[in-house]
Amino acid sequence: MSQQAEPAFEDSDDLIAEIRRVRHRISERFGHDPYRMAAYYMERQKEYEDRLIRAPESEVTGKSST
Repeated sequence: MSQQAEPAFEDSDDLIAEIRRVRHRISERFGHDPYRMAAYYMERQKEYEDRLIRAPESEVTGKSST
């Protein structure tokens, strides 16, 4: 009489699979070259600089304020 429990993470697994598909398509645009992809995003960052929220300096440098 034991019933198989539904996987608790089924929706999460589908979401993760979709994220991986999207990331793969993005990577494909750059020939799976991480340097080309990083350069593209760095240019976008410059283009939309006014929309970015800067991290506090301590997070950027890894230094604590103590």
